[in-house]
Amino acid sequence: MKVINISEQSSVVNQFLYELRDKKYQQNRLLFRNNIRRIGQMMAYELSKTLDYRMQKVTTPLATTEMLLPHDELVVATVLRAGLPFHEGFLDVFDHAENGFVSAYRMYTNREHTEVGVHTEYMAAPSVRGKTLVIVDPMLATGGSMAASYEALVQSGKPKKIHICCVIATPEGIDMVRQTVPDDATLWAAVIDPGMNEHKYIVPGFGDAGDLCFGEKL
Repeated sequence: MKVINISEQSSVVNQFLYELRDKKYQQNRLLFRNNIRRIGQMMAYELSKTLDYRMQKVTTPLATTEMLLPHDELVVATVLRAGLPFHEGFLDVFDHAENGFVSAYRMYTNREHTEVGVHTEYMAAPSVRGKTLVIVDPMLATGGSMAASYEALVQSGKPKKIHICCVIATPEGIDMVRQTVPDDATLWAAVIDPGMNEHKYIVPGFGDAGDLCFGEKL
């Protein structure tokens, strides 16, 4: 699996990441969601360079010419609920893509909240057979939710290509995904953090993406 860490190169994405991590900036949910969405837009643009393209004729008021247009059939799928702003950023770029939604969430399996399991209870998605599947989720911590979502989505068939996209990843999460997806898949991360704390939260990270985007849950 190929891993692309966008923060290894200098870009405005680092400014967005800085603001996402800042505790004071996080107090404004609208601004937080907007930066998640903007990272999605920029990551989608970078990903678009890897798609297959074909020449297509277009007629202007003055002449007919040809342009290279993306040829892939895309399915952009997200993990609810934290993935929604990230997903919207990808749709701003891939506005012709089909969409999928998976409810996959982690549950602590011990009293100390140091061990987690993943539960998948809902999915709404088209067939991914022969298509380019892009799964987007802001946080790749243990990798369990991403692996469960991938396994649920590919039950409808084998995709042509697979892209896993996140804002923050950990080495542990990347290893989990690597064991789950085919070798020719690509993982995109805006940044890769060193690891997780005892409660399986990414450190330094920026906290719970879903709560910061939409408010605390019960």
